[in-house]
Amino acid sequence: MIYMFTSVYNDDSLDWKDYGVDDIVKRVVESDKLNNGAIILMHNGAKYTADALEAVIIGLQDKGYELVPISQLIYKDKYHMKADGTQVSGE
Repeated sequence: MIYMFTSVYNDDSLDWKDYGVDDIVKRVVESDKLNNGAIILMHNGAKYTADALEAVIIGLQDKGYELVPISQLIYKDKYHMKADGTQVSGE
């Protein structure tokens, strides 16, 4: 599962630097930070983000990831936070 969210993230698409659609897609889909539970930072006001979004989603799905709402990521009970900001299930 991959989560696209605009404030807390594991992977920055750098879409705001306006490098172009291909750069955004490659930076996200081929990232070494891509893993289950990853949150990808993308900006709704960047020049190429909207054009890159479909290719990013398809690229992630082709790798076997499922996109879900951020609400499915957040543990509400019995968790602790690691130093890197990730939540860990259990006490």
